[in-house]
Amino acid sequence: MAKARKVVLAYSGGLDTSIILRWLQVEKNCEVVTFTADIGQGEELEPARKKAELLGIKEIYIEDLKEEFVRDFVFPMFRANALYEGVYLLGTSIARPLIAKRLVEIANETGADTISHGATGKGNDQVRFELTAYALKPDIKVIAPWREWDLTSRSSLIAYAEQHQIPIPTDKRGEAPYSMDANLMHISYEGKALEDPWTEPSDEMFRLTVSPEKAPNTPEYVEIEFEKGDAVAVNGVKLSPANLLAKLNEIGGRHGVGRLDLVENRYVGMKSRGVYETPGGTVLHVAHRAIESITLDREAMHLKEELMPRYAKLVYTGYWFAPEREMLQAAIDQTQLRVNGTVRLKLFKGLASVVGRKSPNSLYRMDYVTFEEDSVYNQFDAEGFIKLNALRLRLGKMAQMKK
Repeated sequence: MAKARKVVLAYSGGLDTSIILRWLQVEKNCEVVTFTADIGQGEELEPARKKAELLGIKEIYIEDLKEEFVRDFVFPMFRANALYEGVYLLGTSIARPLIAKRLVEIANETGADTISHGATGKGNDQVRFELTAYALKPDIKVIAPWREWDLTSRSSLIAYAEQHQIPIPTDKRGEAPYSMDANLMHISYEGKALEDPWTEPSDEMFRLTVSPEKAPNTPEYVEIEFEKGDAVAVNGVKLSPANLLAKLNEIGGRHGVGRLDLVENRYVGMKSRGVYETPGGTVLHVAHRAIESITLDREAMHLKEELMPRYAKLVYTGYWFAPEREMLQAAIDQTQLRVNGTVRLKLFKGLASVVGRKSPNSLYRMDYVTFEEDSVYNQFDAEGFIKLNALRLRLGKMAQMKK
């Protein structure tokens, strides 16, 4: 690969990306632009600016992307009811294409020819960042330090930081019990104490949710209103996408909703154990499925359910900007045109249970489903329906009986 001249670095302001910043300057001898995205991780971002300035950076991008994150990435994914391997709501996966998209856009704005990230060579994030970058800018160059350098331990990282006058937070000198990634969608935890899949996570680890055992002894009801498959209001109050998800995080979190302990299959081939907190996303997922249950045609719903695992895998493995994901999204969005209405949920001790749903576009007809006398359904029609559907079964059995 040709030598990089100018690099846009995905920069958190933490120890690892600060070391990467200095390493790019010293080892690669290139000009560095930093980009820090606020996607709801709940941290003050101005320290990242100050640290970048301390390290000699002239072009510093710090951007609030929370609304774009939820509107253009989380909500489209939720229209698909996407779950990776049946349970994971893809909170980390869905954030990466947005960050990588902005890395490429900033490279175009600043004349940079390269991007860089802090994902390791063992994980999924390197794939997600780079597939997005190449899809949007085919000639972009990528520097992934964890695949190149020899700083392979925490002690070597700290030694490098000390050698190059990089401030080290006091809590980074010890071994953290786990690593953490946060955004408005969720918090994920992995590594260290969690690497043994038999070890139960410590309740002290969780930040967004109380434990179900300590949740209130009285249930709370919440109503979520949908328009064309997207949530638009909570308890009758219209909210922007980011504010709505934040509100559901708050409500779900206080009832212990949304904890998940998962051993998943990484794209690079290994299994990994992760623990997740997704309170608002869990509430939203349950509510969206409920409003679809009364507004979607049966066959459209069943086909959508068949497509969902493929869609979820595309998100997990980093193919957000691939044509097949966009094709699936177009089909999914077509199904959402009449997904309008309100769902009522009861939150209690870690559970989000549907207790009501209504829609102006409901396909649920009480005059058809009632157990009382009706004038719209001829029950005798079922006999011919059953016999026609049984015909191939009868013929098959008759053929077997001749042998």
